[in-house]
Amino acid sequence: MKPEDWLRLDAQLCFRLYAASRTVTQCYQPLLAPLGLTYPQYLVMLVLWEEDGLLVKEVGERLRLDSGTLTPLLKRLEQAGHIRRERRAENQREVRLMLTDTGRALQASALGVPQGLAQALGMPVDEIVALRGLLDKLLAQSDGCADASACTTAGDQKKSA
Repeated sequence: MKPEDWLRLDAQLCFRLYAASRTVTQCYQPLLAPLGLTYPQYLVMLVLWEEDGLLVKEVGERLRLDSGTLTPLLKRLEQAGHIRRERRAENQREVRLMLTDTGRALQASALGVPQGLAQALGMPVDEIVALRGLLDKLLAQSDGCADASACTTAGDQKKSA
């Protein structure tokens, strides 16, 4: 591939990830509408169904979301009656997220969402699992790239290798 070919849109990994993320998220919408959840709210509920009682900070870390993005989601989930927020007595700045009975019951209704997504995508489960594994590897490898200098350094090292 010539150097200028790397600047074509179809050569960009970032564009493929961006476009795939948008379209997959759109596939979730009809599956989540009966649950009354948006896609980001669904992600929060997935985390809490795995482990109830996490701190807001812990949920944010799991979802890679800052508190400015997470707080409005949590307010809407609380208004819908799915969660309640409790300030910790030991540290009033920390807020623990607790599922309500309604939030716990919603999990049973959500059981069909993953299978519905696989059907909507028209992909066999083994391909989805393989893709998820590749994306996990990409996330792990790119975690160090949050700092632009780390990416530049890594890129320079690969060129010199």
